[in-house]
Parts: sequence; C-alpha cells; structure tokens
Amino acid sequence: MLSIINILKQPALFSKHLFSFLMLFNALSLWSQSIEYPQNYFRKPLDIPIILSGTFGELRSNHFHSGMDIKTQQREGIKVFATAAGYVSRIKISNWGFGKAVYITHPNGYTTVYAHLKKFDTKIEKYLKKKQYEKESFSIQLFPKSDELPVSKGELIAFSGSTGGFYGPHLHYEIRKTDGAIPINPMLFGLRVADHKKPTINQLYAYPLSHEAQVHQSANPVKINFKPQKNGDLIADKVVASGTIGFAINAFDRQDGAINKNGIYSLELLLNGKKVYEHNVEKFSFAESKYINLLIDYKHYKKHGQRLQKCFIEPNNKLSIYDKQFPELGFIEVADGMEYTAEIIAKDLNGNQTKLTIPIVGKINPITLPITEKKTDYPIIAADFNKFSRDGVTVAFPKNTFYKDFYLDFKVNVDGSAYIHKPTVPLNNSYTLTFNVSKYTAEERKHLFIASYNYKNKPQYSSTVRKENTFYTKTKKLGKFALLSDFKSPTITPNNFKEGQWLTKFRYLKVRISDNFSGIRSYRGEIDGKWILLEWNLKKGVLVYDFNDRKLTGTKHKLKIVLTDNANNTKTYTATFYRK
Repeated sequence: MLSIINILKQPALFSKHLFSFLMLFNALSLWSQSIEYPQNYFRKPLDIPIILSGTFGELRSNHFHSGMDIKTQQREGIKVFATAAGYVSRIKISNWGFGKAVYITHPNGYTTVYAHLKKFDTKIEKYLKKKQYEKESFSIQLFPKSDELPVSKGELIAFSGSTGGFYGPHLHYEIRKTDGAIPINPMLFGLRVADHKKPTINQLYAYPLSHEAQVHQSANPVKINFKPQKNGDLIADKVVASGTIGFAINAFDRQDGAINKNGIYSLELLLNGKKVYEHNVEKFSFAESKYINLLIDYKHYKKHGQRLQKCFIEPNNKLSIYDKQFPELGFIEVADGMEYTAEIIAKDLNGNQTKLTIPIVGKINPITLPITEKKTDYPIIAADFNKFSRDGVTVAFPKNTFYKDFYLDFKVNVDGSAYIHKPTVPLNNSYTLTFNVSKYTAEERKHLFIASYNYKNKPQYSSTVRKENTFYTKTKKLGKFALLSDFKSPTITPNNFKEGQWLTKFRYLKVRISDNFSGIRSYRGEIDGKWILLEWNLKKGVLVYDFNDRKLTGTKHKLKIVLTDNANNTKTYTATFYRK
C-alpha cells in the first residue's frame, strides 16, 4: 500500500489520488462535527429503509425544515418506534401543522418528535382519548408527567400517517436538544441515509451590493450562465464588475433511492482560494427560523417561485447557521483592473460536493440598468412605528416589522379593497390591518370577514377580530385585502350511512362537510346528547367517528352535528340510526 508521503512525492500519483483525498477530508470533517452527538443512542424510527422526501434545514416558506421527512412507501399505518428510552412529554393534536404528533424526552438531554401520525399505539391512544373527551376537543395539547407514559427503546408508539393538512403519507422525525428545544440534524446522530449523489446547482446570480457597484453594467441582480466540466464541477462565464458584489445560487440535493429535490447541507464561498463565507444546517432555533427570508432572495422567490441562497450575509440577519469567523461575510470587493477567482461549493452531509468556479474581471463601466425605486407618500422607517390611514383603511407596522427602509405602496380601490404593497418584501413581524365597518348594519357585519388574496387572486380568510365599528386582522402578508360577505351556511351530508339505518357492524360513522367561501371555523358532534370525538380528514372533507370510543346505551340513537364557518353561518345536521 502506498503511503501518503510516497504519493505526495510523486505528482502523477498525487493527481490520481487527489479526489480520494478530498472525499476523505470531507468525510473526516463531517465526522468530527458529529462526534459531539451520541452515535449509537438512537435507533431508526421505522423498520423500513430510510429514504427521504425532505432533509433537515431544507428551505421552506418562512422557515427551515426542522426534521427529516421519511418516505413510508406511499402508504399509512407503518409501525413507528421510540428511537430511545424516555417518556412521552408532549402530545399535540391538530387538523393542521404536525397533525398528530408525539414528543419523547430522553435522559441524555434530547427530545425526539414524531409527526403526521395516523394514530398512536394502545397506551398513548387510551391516554389521549380520555383527555379529549374530558375537554370535549379533538385539537388538544398535553404534557404528561415523566411517570405517566414511559417508553423503552424500540417500543411501538404509533403508526405513520398523513395528518396535519394535505400532505402525502410520510413520517416527520426530529431530534431536539431538550433545553431550548433546539432542533439538530438527525443525520449527525448516526441516522445516515445512502447518498452517493453530488448536489445540483441550477442557477447562479451576481448581485451589485454597494451604491456604485455594477455587474455587466447593471445595478440589479444578473443571471450568470455556467457549464459543466468533465469532473462534474461547473465553470461560469466571466463576470465583469466593479464595487462590492455577491453571489447566490439555487441548489438541491438528492439521496440514493429517490428523485426528491431535497436541501443541501452547507454552502461555501472562496475568493482566490480563501474562504470568505460558509453556512451549514447543523442546528438552529425556531425563533431565528424566519430569517430564512434574508438568506434567500425573497423578491426573486415571490416572483419566480425559486429560492436563491445568498453567499453573503445581509445586515439584520440573525441566523446562527453562519460561520462568522470570516470578516468578509461573503462580500467581494472588485477593483478596476484586477482579476479574481470565486468558488462556490455546495455539500451534502455525506461529503458529496459540487464546485462552481466563477472568473471575475474588475472593470469600471457606466451603469445602463440602474435600480428604480417608486417613491410614495408612505415612507417606511424600519426602526420606527409606522401607521397610515386612507379611505377607511388603516395599517399599523410595529418597530422592526421590516428589515430595511422603503416606500410603501398603499392604495384603497373603488370597491373598498386595500392594496398593501407587492408581496415581494419580507416581514420580520406581523402588522395590523383595520377596516372601518360603521356603514354596515349589525346583520351585515355578522357575516363580514377580512380576506387576503393569493397569487392566483383567490380570496382566503384572514383571522378577523370584530369590534363595534372596526374589523382588524394581524398578518405577515402583503398584497390585496378586502372585506367580503358570506351568507351561505356550510353543508353536511352522510357519507357511509342513511337515515334510520342499522349500524351495528360499522366501525366508523362518516359525514362529508364543506364550506363554499369563508371556511369552516368549528364543528361539534353529539350522539344522544353526549359529545363525540370527530376527526376531520381534510383531504377527503370527511368527519369520522370511531364507535369503539365508547359504548352506546340502547339501540336507537340520535346524531347531531353543528358546523360554523368563519362568517358566523351555522348548519345543524341530525339523523337517527340504530346500533346494538
């Protein structure tokens, strides 16, 4: 076997083995990062091959993905096991978000999370339903004591599902540091996934970042083309620029056995061989996750649906994923007459990497594509409280709602709808939008609500607080809003039974529900005057009752379900059925 010294003495051999050295170096680097986390403490949560549909730290709308999404072979009901001994410290049930989720606290200082579950195993399910019936609520959050629901490593705790919205079947799995609830990449604990594929870089943009800066005579971001090299790396077209510039890329990673475009683990920028920027998604806090909107080019994302990750750190960006030892923070100073070589390196956690080389030539050219800014009567000073009113509509922005100063485009249209700027500016906090409703009668106000419009110009209910003469909503959305009326009640129809039917052999009772406009706010079901636990399957639009929940007395039974929408319209459905 050749020694490293012999290889270094022979240039031909060194060149031949360079790639192996680089892969070994990357693997050792990642290994050294993970040794602070226990490697054999947690087992797999499923007894099927671990194939991912989503990775930790993946870029999502306004947040980072806090766990790994494990494929469940496009089906529900796969057994989910406790990955280490501990106790159930939290159970959260909701129609949205994580759906049915369980949290297990372990004695080594970590907590694991299992979400989008179909149901729990007997012990947890019995505990949960008892509490749901006591509180007469499907949606519930429980915090069992440490001695109430202990679990052992490998114990069956639940079955995989797709609860929490309109997701396909999968298991969302997390490992958090218990103190502070800090999510950490599960792969750093030894839960590795087969991956021999390099990350893919799709797009490259150059950004003029100082007042006088330009790239190809533009003061606006410029798309830079690139092409592949024989070794799989990339080389970009020459960038002609001056002043302070930066770069951003769109990239994704794939693991073996799946075609999903998942997130990358780390991103680096080198200038003339010196590292000037790095971030990795080892861990983060939920409080900082919103700063993802400064990591990406938010305007580009809203206009094109594509996330460009910046290789420079914007002011006010408080993300902890950055390595702050590089004083340049990714900003590149380009001087007239100088030449530079920038390299962007995208990596996954298995040590696979893709390098994009960018030649830069410094040349002062006149700017032919300047930045255009529309000035309005509504200047936003980001550090101050800002409040504006016109034509019965008021917007109030607390301090630091926005990350930087700009001119707000604020209009009230003839139909009374309000336009609150283009939705291309990221918000740090919510603001308050208020409509004057004094011209409406009491009955009209009862059925009014505030709606925001999505990118398809379709109205969606925005949580509305009703006062005597004003309605308001707190939101982090910009764009079009309006006061809308809804006088139509929700609908309820039986799904798997008929009036007067015998249901003795039925395990489940199902009714189909829907609302035409404002959306369903609440529902309540009773049998023989007693509350029943109805689970709302959002994808199918069906409420489901499990007859095993409790024993009915007698044979003739009265079902009653009451639906209320977000505009205070109510629908009551009653039916008689028979069951022994």
